[in-house]
Amino acid sequence: MIKVMQTRRGFQRLAIGVALLCLAPLAAQAQAFPNKPVHLVVTYPAGGSSDLMARIMGQKLSEYWKQPVIIESKPGAAGSIGMEYTARQAPDGYTFVIGNLGPASVNPIITKVPYSMEKDFVPVSLTATGANILVVPVNSPHKTLGDLIAAAKARPATISFGTSGPGSMAHLGGELMMRQAGIRLVSVPYKGGGQAVNDLLGGQIDMMVSDALPVSQFIKTQKLRPLAITSARRSALFPDIPTFAEGGVQGLVAENWWGVFLPAGAPKAIVDSYHAALVKVMADPDLKEKFAGLGVEAQASTQAEFRAFLAAEHAKYSKLVADNGIKGE
Repeated sequence: MIKVMQTRRGFQRLAIGVALLCLAPLAAQAQAFPNKPVHLVVTYPAGGSSDLMARIMGQKLSEYWKQPVIIESKPGAAGSIGMEYTARQAPDGYTFVIGNLGPASVNPIITKVPYSMEKDFVPVSLTATGANILVVPVNSPHKTLGDLIAAAKARPATISFGTSGPGSMAHLGGELMMRQAGIRLVSVPYKGGGQAVNDLLGGQIDMMVSDALPVSQFIKTQKLRPLAITSARRSALFPDIPTFAEGGVQGLVAENWWGVFLPAGAPKAIVDSYHAALVKVMADPDLKEKFAGLGVEAQASTQAEFRAFLAAEHAKYSKLVADNGIKGE
């Protein structure tokens, strides 16, 4: 009987030893993270808001981690290609993605995408938000939001707005404006926001609800006239632009956002390491100033806050898509 008990204890010690040996590499990896270059996936082409933010953030994370952060550009399918690519990478923390409203919230609602935001990703932190601006050409007859709404009601479906495709923020902003103001506009899709801005400057379209980066320079040079901003309160970055509520359109709040996601299965220690790094670098004054120059506000959130935010965005745009019959390409 004593020999049996001793044998059992021996097996238990052996099993514990094997388990500890298996866990040791994971623990060492988490403690040493990162000990080689980290890859940051960008889901949109070079030169856009996401790419520029990624390069600024990547530099700060590289300084914090003492390891290179390599930018990987994976544009296409309104951001879905980069998200799918990230979902298929090893969950070891050495690949992460900056996701935003389009590929992380809207695309899965309006079209079939080859990834699941719930199953394939770990949301780490919100990193930036940015309001959108309703702009018209400087020679437009519409001097205020009220002028534009009155004209749209007098002549339904005659005023056009440019978008960068179905489900883009420019498209959703126009759809929200139609719903909240009770008007009908004509959506004109483009392959990218830059093309839409060019046609707006040329007078081929009447208006656009754009993120700040492509239009702010033309607002400053008085080539485009801002009529309203989609934030709940006036933006500290654009204090002279009234909100939609101030212009008489209630309930129109629509901000773009960006956040960091890891592939599903990333160990908690790695996720926590990422979160600590992001809290530090997103509060960096130099980063905040550079983000402000792009028309966005740098920030960090807890994982729980980010998950709640994502759920609210999903509910908001699911209703808009259902109410307006919006479909992807």
